[in-house]
Amino acid sequence: MAKPTLRSEFLKTMTQLATAAFGFVAALAWNTAIQALIDKFIEPGNGVRSKIYYALVVTVVAVIVTYFLGKATQEETEKEEKKN
Repeated sequence: MAKPTLRSEFLKTMTQLATAAFGFVAALAWNTAIQALIDKFIEPGNGVRSKIYYALVVTVVAVIVTYFLGKATQEETEKEEKKN
């Protein structure tokens, strides 16, 4: 296996940082959208209750996304192991 060069490591790291940054921006956008949706349709003006609903929605979405990503990763890992 070839030793990675400084340039390839730099590009790999910058790609990971850019991906994380765009993910963070997307998360902030969804954060605002979900909060606005909850405030509009679920008891407008009730800050504490809206925040609890928001926390529940975000938690459920996070669990579902994490589950499916983990499942996809596991399947891909199993395919790679079968190839080798």
